[in-house]
Amino acid sequence: MFDKASRWFAALGFAAASTLPTAAQAQDYPARPVRWVVGYPAGGGTDFLARTAGAQLSQNLGQPVMVDNRPGAGAIIASENVARSPGDGYTVFTADNGVLVYNPALYKKLPYDAEKDFAMLGLMGRSPLIITAAPTAGLSDAKALLAALKASPGKYSIATPGTGSPHHLAYELFQREAGVSMQHVPYKGGAPALQDLMGGQVPLMMLDLPSGISAVKAGKVVPLVAMSGERVPQLPQVPTAKELGIAVEAYTWQGLVAPAATPKPIQARLGSDLMKSMSDAGVKQKLYDAGWEARPADATEMARLVDVERKKWHALIKASDIRLD
Repeated sequence: MFDKASRWFAALGFAAASTLPTAAQAQDYPARPVRWVVGYPAGGGTDFLARTAGAQLSQNLGQPVMVDNRPGAGAIIASENVARSPGDGYTVFTADNGVLVYNPALYKKLPYDAEKDFAMLGLMGRSPLIITAAPTAGLSDAKALLAALKASPGKYSIATPGTGSPHHLAYELFQREAGVSMQHVPYKGGAPALQDLMGGQVPLMMLDLPSGISAVKAGKVVPLVAMSGERVPQLPQVPTAKELGIAVEAYTWQGLVAPAATPKPIQARLGSDLMKSMSDAGVKQKLYDAGWEARPADATEMARLVDVERKKWHALIKASDIRLD
Protein backbone atom coordinates (compact mmCIF):
# COMPACT_ATOMS: atom_id res chain seq x y z
CA MET A 1 0.00 0.00 0.00
CA PHE A 2 2.90 2.30 0.87
CA ASP A 3 4.44 1.61 -2.57
CA LYS A 4 1.16 2.51 -4.29
CA ALA A 5 0.87 5.76 -2.34
CA SER A 6 4.50 6.60 -3.09
CA ARG A 7 3.99 6.03 -6.78
CA TRP A 8 0.81 8.15 -6.71
CA PHE A 9 2.52 11.10 -5.00
CA ALA A 10 5.53 10.77 -7.29
CA ALA A 11 3.27 10.88 -10.33
CA LEU A 12 1.41 13.87 -8.94
CA GLY A 13 4.71 15.67 -8.30
CA PHE A 14 5.91 14.94 -11.83
CA ALA A 15 2.66 16.23 -13.35
CA ALA A 16 2.88 19.43 -11.36
CA ALA A 17 6.53 19.90 -12.23
CA SER A 18 5.83 19.35 -15.93
CA THR A 19 3.60 22.42 -16.01
CA LEU A 20 6.24 24.71 -14.52
CA PRO A 21 8.29 25.41 -17.67
CA THR A 22 5.19 26.47 -19.61
CA ALA A 23 3.98 28.68 -16.76
CA ALA A 24 7.42 30.23 -16.29
CA GLN A 25 7.77 30.68 -20.02
CA ALA A 26 4.45 32.53 -20.20
CA GLN A 27 5.29 34.67 -17.16
CA ASP A 28 8.65 35.77 -18.62
CA TYR A 29 7.30 36.27 -22.14
CA PRO A 30 8.52 38.01 -24.20
CA ALA A 31 12.21 37.89 -23.37
CA ARG A 32 13.59 38.35 -26.89
CA PRO A 33 12.54 39.54 -30.39
CA VAL A 34 9.54 37.99 -32.14
CA ARG A 35 9.84 36.76 -35.74
CA TRP A 36 6.88 37.70 -37.97
CA VAL A 37 6.87 35.49 -41.09
CA VAL A 38 5.34 36.83 -44.31
CA GLY A 39 4.83 34.48 -47.26
CA TYR A 40 5.13 37.19 -49.90
CA PRO A 41 7.92 39.52 -51.11
CA ALA A 42 8.93 42.70 -49.35
CA GLY A 43 7.23 45.82 -50.64
CA GLY A 44 3.83 44.26 -51.36
CA GLY A 45 0.50 44.84 -49.64
CA THR A 46 0.84 41.91 -47.24
CA ASP A 47 4.34 42.99 -46.28
CA PHE A 48 3.16 46.57 -45.68
CA LEU A 49 0.38 45.43 -43.35
CA ALA A 50 2.77 43.20 -41.39
CA ARG A 51 5.38 45.92 -40.98
CA THR A 52 2.79 48.54 -40.02
CA ALA A 53 1.05 46.31 -37.48
CA GLY A 54 4.35 44.79 -36.35
CA ALA A 55 5.84 48.16 -35.46
CA GLN A 56 2.90 48.86 -33.13
CA LEU A 57 2.89 45.30 -31.77
CA SER A 58 6.56 45.74 -30.91
CA GLN A 59 5.68 48.70 -28.69
CA ASN A 60 2.94 46.73 -26.97
CA LEU A 61 5.14 43.67 -26.37
CA GLY A 62 8.21 45.66 -25.37
CA GLN A 63 10.38 43.62 -27.76
CA PRO A 64 11.38 44.04 -31.43
CA VAL A 65 9.13 42.38 -34.01
CA MET A 66 11.24 41.35 -37.01
CA VAL A 67 9.54 40.69 -40.36
CA ASP A 68 10.92 37.61 -42.14
CA ASN A 69 9.85 37.44 -45.81
CA ARG A 70 9.72 33.88 -47.16
CA PRO A 71 7.92 34.17 -50.52
CA GLY A 72 7.06 31.35 -52.87
CA ALA A 73 4.41 28.81 -53.87
CA GLY A 74 1.41 30.84 -52.74
CA ALA A 75 2.81 31.18 -49.20
CA ILE A 76 3.17 27.40 -48.87
CA ILE A 77 6.92 27.71 -48.18
CA ALA A 78 6.27 30.12 -45.33
CA SER A 79 3.38 28.04 -44.03
CA GLU A 80 5.57 24.94 -43.77
CA ASN A 81 8.32 26.91 -42.06
CA VAL A 82 5.96 28.19 -39.38
CA ALA A 83 4.20 24.84 -38.93
CA ARG A 84 7.60 23.31 -38.09
CA SER A 85 8.79 26.16 -35.87
CA PRO A 86 8.89 25.87 -32.07
CA GLY A 87 5.64 26.79 -30.33
CA ASP A 88 7.32 29.21 -27.95
CA GLY A 89 5.63 32.49 -28.89
CA TYR A 90 8.61 33.81 -30.84
CA THR A 91 7.23 32.96 -34.29
CA VAL A 92 4.02 34.43 -35.72
CA PHE A 93 2.73 34.31 -39.28
CA THR A 94 0.49 36.33 -41.59
CA ALA A 95 -2.06 33.70 -42.63
CA ASP A 96 -4.46 34.87 -45.32
CA ASN A 97 -7.44 33.22 -47.00
CA GLY A 98 -5.06 31.53 -49.44
CA VAL A 99 -3.18 29.77 -46.63
CA LEU A 100 -6.14 28.85 -44.44
CA VAL A 101 -9.01 28.49 -46.92
CA TYR A 102 -8.05 27.98 -50.57
CA ASN A 103 -4.85 25.91 -50.55
CA PRO A 104 -6.35 22.93 -48.68
CA ALA A 105 -8.96 22.63 -51.43
CA LEU A 106 -6.63 23.38 -54.34
CA TYR A 107 -3.88 20.88 -53.48
CA LYS A 108 -4.16 17.16 -52.80
CA LYS A 109 -1.09 17.31 -50.56
CA LEU A 110 0.33 20.18 -48.54
CA PRO A 111 3.38 20.26 -46.24
CA TYR A 112 1.17 21.80 -43.55
CA ASP A 113 -2.27 21.16 -42.07
CA ALA A 114 -4.33 24.35 -42.11
CA GLU A 115 -6.64 23.05 -39.37
CA LYS A 116 -4.08 21.53 -36.98
CA ASP A 117 -0.74 23.32 -37.36
CA PHE A 118 -1.71 26.87 -36.42
CA ALA A 119 -3.19 28.66 -33.41
CA MET A 120 -5.28 31.63 -34.49
CA LEU A 121 -4.45 34.93 -32.77
CA GLY A 122 -6.77 37.36 -34.54
CA LEU A 123 -7.81 39.11 -37.73
CA MET A 124 -6.03 42.25 -38.89
CA GLY A 125 -7.37 43.69 -42.12
CA ARG A 126 -9.06 43.10 -45.42
CA SER A 127 -9.41 44.59 -48.88
CA PRO A 128 -12.23 44.03 -51.35
CA LEU A 129 -11.43 42.79 -54.83
CA ILE A 130 -12.28 45.18 -57.62
CA ILE A 131 -12.80 44.68 -61.35
CA THR A 132 -10.69 47.32 -63.04
CA ALA A 133 -10.19 48.23 -66.70
CA ALA A 134 -7.38 49.61 -68.78
CA PRO A 135 -8.07 53.21 -69.88
CA THR A 136 -7.81 51.99 -73.46
CA ALA A 137 -10.57 49.39 -73.00
CA GLY A 138 -13.34 51.95 -73.46
CA LEU A 139 -15.21 50.81 -70.35
CA SER A 140 -16.03 53.85 -68.23
CA ASP A 141 -18.36 52.37 -65.63
CA ALA A 142 -20.08 49.22 -64.35
CA LYS A 143 -23.04 49.47 -66.72
CA ALA A 144 -20.74 49.69 -69.71
CA LEU A 145 -18.81 46.67 -68.45
CA LEU A 146 -21.87 44.48 -68.02
CA ALA A 147 -23.31 45.56 -71.39
CA ALA A 148 -20.03 44.70 -73.13
CA LEU A 149 -19.70 41.33 -71.40
CA LYS A 150 -23.26 40.31 -72.23
CA ALA A 151 -22.98 41.49 -75.83
CA SER A 152 -19.71 39.67 -76.47
CA PRO A 153 -19.39 36.46 -74.40
CA GLY A 154 -15.78 35.29 -74.14
CA LYS A 155 -14.36 38.34 -75.91
CA TYR A 156 -12.86 40.10 -72.89
CA SER A 157 -9.91 38.70 -70.96
CA ILE A 158 -9.36 39.36 -67.26
CA ALA A 159 -6.02 39.17 -65.50
CA THR A 160 -5.41 37.83 -61.99
CA PRO A 161 -2.22 37.28 -59.96
CA GLY A 162 -2.54 33.55 -60.53
CA THR A 163 -4.72 30.45 -60.66
CA GLY A 164 -6.27 29.70 -57.28
CA SER A 165 -5.69 33.21 -55.95
CA PRO A 166 -8.53 35.07 -54.17
CA HIS A 167 -8.72 37.23 -57.31
CA HIS A 168 -9.22 34.18 -59.54
CA LEU A 169 -11.93 32.72 -57.32
CA ALA A 170 -13.69 36.08 -57.12
CA TYR A 171 -13.66 36.23 -60.91
CA GLU A 172 -15.13 32.73 -61.15
CA LEU A 173 -17.90 33.64 -58.73
CA PHE A 174 -18.65 36.94 -60.49
CA GLN A 175 -18.76 35.23 -63.87
CA ARG A 176 -21.19 32.62 -62.61
CA GLU A 177 -23.49 34.98 -60.72
CA ALA A 178 -23.52 37.66 -63.44
CA GLY A 179 -24.17 35.16 -66.22
CA VAL A 180 -21.22 36.37 -68.29
CA SER A 181 -18.13 34.77 -69.80
CA MET A 182 -14.56 36.08 -69.76
CA GLN A 183 -11.16 34.59 -70.54
CA HIS A 184 -8.99 34.11 -67.49
CA VAL A 185 -5.36 35.21 -67.84
CA PRO A 186 -3.40 34.07 -64.75
CA TYR A 187 -0.11 35.84 -64.10
CA LYS A 188 2.73 34.97 -61.74
CA GLY A 189 1.93 37.74 -59.28
CA GLY A 190 -0.07 40.93 -59.13
CA ALA A 191 2.69 43.33 -60.22
CA PRO A 192 3.15 41.97 -63.78
CA ALA A 193 -0.61 41.70 -64.22
CA LEU A 194 -1.06 45.33 -63.19
CA GLN A 195 1.72 46.43 -65.53
CA ASP A 196 0.01 44.76 -68.48
CA LEU A 197 -3.33 46.26 -67.47
CA MET A 198 -1.88 49.76 -67.40
CA GLY A 199 -0.18 49.10 -70.73
CA GLY A 200 -3.37 47.87 -72.35
CA GLN A 201 -2.13 44.32 -72.97
CA VAL A 202 -5.18 43.05 -71.05
CA PRO A 203 -8.47 44.97 -70.85
CA LEU A 204 -9.56 43.88 -67.35
CA MET A 205 -8.05 42.81 -64.05
CA MET A 206 -9.41 41.58 -60.72
CA LEU A 207 -7.40 43.85 -58.44
CA ASP A 208 -6.90 44.12 -54.70
CA LEU A 209 -6.71 47.77 -53.71
CA PRO A 210 -3.41 47.61 -51.74
CA SER A 211 -1.67 46.39 -54.90
CA GLY A 212 -3.12 49.05 -57.15
CA ILE A 213 -4.24 52.07 -55.12
CA SER A 214 -1.49 54.27 -56.60
CA ALA A 215 -2.45 53.30 -60.14
CA VAL A 216 -6.13 53.96 -59.40
CA LYS A 217 -5.41 57.39 -57.89
CA ALA A 218 -3.22 58.29 -60.87
CA GLY A 219 -5.97 57.34 -63.33
CA LYS A 220 -3.84 54.60 -64.87
CA VAL A 221 -6.61 52.03 -64.33
CA VAL A 222 -10.38 52.45 -64.10
CA PRO A 223 -12.20 50.86 -61.11
CA LEU A 224 -15.58 49.50 -62.22
CA VAL A 225 -17.14 47.08 -59.71
CA ALA A 226 -16.25 46.33 -56.07
CA MET A 227 -16.75 42.81 -54.72
CA SER A 228 -17.68 44.16 -51.28
CA GLY A 229 -20.76 44.27 -49.10
CA GLU A 230 -20.65 48.06 -49.01
CA ARG A 231 -18.94 50.67 -51.14
CA VAL A 232 -15.20 50.93 -50.60
CA PRO A 233 -14.45 54.05 -48.51
CA GLN A 234 -11.44 54.91 -50.69
CA LEU A 235 -13.60 54.55 -53.86
CA PRO A 236 -17.09 55.79 -52.93
CA GLN A 237 -18.03 56.32 -56.58
CA VAL A 238 -17.60 52.63 -57.46
CA PRO A 239 -20.76 50.47 -57.11
CA THR A 240 -20.69 47.04 -55.51
CA ALA A 241 -21.61 43.86 -57.33
CA LYS A 242 -24.60 43.52 -55.00
CA GLU A 243 -25.88 46.93 -56.09
CA LEU A 244 -25.88 45.59 -59.64
CA GLY A 245 -27.92 42.55 -58.59
CA ILE A 246 -24.92 40.20 -58.58
CA ALA A 247 -24.54 38.15 -55.38
CA VAL A 248 -20.77 38.34 -54.98
CA GLU A 249 -18.74 39.38 -51.96
CA ALA A 250 -15.02 38.64 -51.95
CA TYR A 251 -12.02 40.03 -50.12
CA THR A 252 -8.39 39.39 -49.56
CA TRP A 253 -7.94 39.26 -45.78
CA GLN A 254 -5.10 38.82 -43.34
CA GLY A 255 -4.95 37.17 -39.94
CA LEU A 256 -2.15 36.35 -37.53
CA VAL A 257 -1.37 32.83 -36.32
CA ALA A 258 1.32 31.05 -34.31
CA PRO A 259 2.48 27.41 -34.27
CA ALA A 260 -0.22 25.24 -32.69
CA ALA A 261 1.97 24.25 -29.73
CA THR A 262 2.26 27.86 -28.52
CA PRO A 263 1.10 27.97 -24.87
CA LYS A 264 -2.40 29.33 -24.35
CA PRO A 265 -1.28 32.20 -22.07
CA ILE A 266 1.15 33.37 -24.74
CA GLN A 267 -1.53 33.06 -27.42
CA ALA A 268 -3.78 35.23 -25.27
CA ARG A 269 -1.03 37.83 -24.76
CA LEU A 270 -0.23 38.01 -28.47
CA GLY A 271 -3.91 38.17 -29.41
CA SER A 272 -4.63 40.93 -26.92
CA ASP A 273 -1.66 43.04 -27.98
CA LEU A 274 -2.50 42.47 -31.65
CA MET A 275 -6.03 43.82 -31.11
CA LYS A 276 -4.60 46.89 -29.40
CA SER A 277 -2.20 47.37 -32.30
CA MET A 278 -4.88 47.07 -34.97
CA SER A 279 -7.18 49.47 -33.09
CA ASP A 280 -4.53 52.19 -32.96
CA ALA A 281 -5.67 55.30 -34.88
CA GLY A 282 -2.28 55.76 -36.53
CA VAL A 283 -2.18 52.16 -37.73
CA LYS A 284 -5.71 52.40 -39.10
CA GLN A 285 -4.89 55.57 -41.05
CA LYS A 286 -1.73 54.11 -42.57
CA LEU A 287 -3.61 51.01 -43.67
CA TYR A 288 -6.47 53.08 -45.09
CA ASP A 289 -4.04 55.18 -47.13
CA ALA A 290 -2.49 51.98 -48.48
CA GLY A 291 -5.84 50.49 -49.55
CA TRP A 292 -6.49 48.29 -46.51
CA GLU A 293 -9.39 48.31 -44.11
CA ALA A 294 -8.35 47.58 -40.53
CA ARG A 295 -10.69 44.88 -39.20
CA PRO A 296 -9.42 43.71 -35.80
CA ALA A 297 -11.25 40.65 -34.50
CA ASP A 298 -10.19 38.09 -31.89
CA ALA A 299 -9.24 34.45 -32.38
CA THR A 300 -12.82 33.24 -31.94
CA GLU A 301 -14.10 35.54 -34.67
CA MET A 302 -11.20 34.55 -36.90
CA ALA A 303 -12.04 30.86 -36.48
CA ARG A 304 -15.66 31.59 -37.30
CA LEU A 305 -14.71 33.47 -40.48
CA VAL A 306 -12.38 30.69 -41.62
CA ASP A 307 -15.14 28.11 -41.15
CA VAL A 308 -17.63 30.16 -43.18
CA GLU A 309 -15.07 30.87 -45.90
CA ARG A 310 -14.09 27.23 -46.23
CA LYS A 311 -17.67 26.14 -46.82
CA LYS A 312 -18.24 28.90 -49.38
CA TRP A 313 -15.06 28.68 -51.42
CA HIS A 314 -14.45 24.94 -51.25
CA ALA A 315 -17.83 24.44 -52.91
CA LEU A 316 -16.88 26.86 -55.70
CA ILE A 317 -13.45 25.28 -56.19
CA LYS A 318 -15.02 21.85 -56.48
CA ALA A 319 -17.78 23.00 -58.83
CA SER A 320 -15.25 24.85 -61.04
CA ASP A 321 -12.82 21.89 -60.93
CA ILE A 322 -9.84 24.07 -60.05
CA ARG A 323 -6.71 22.12 -59.07
CA LEU A 324 -3.10 23.16 -58.61
CA ASP A 325 -1.48 19.71 -58.50
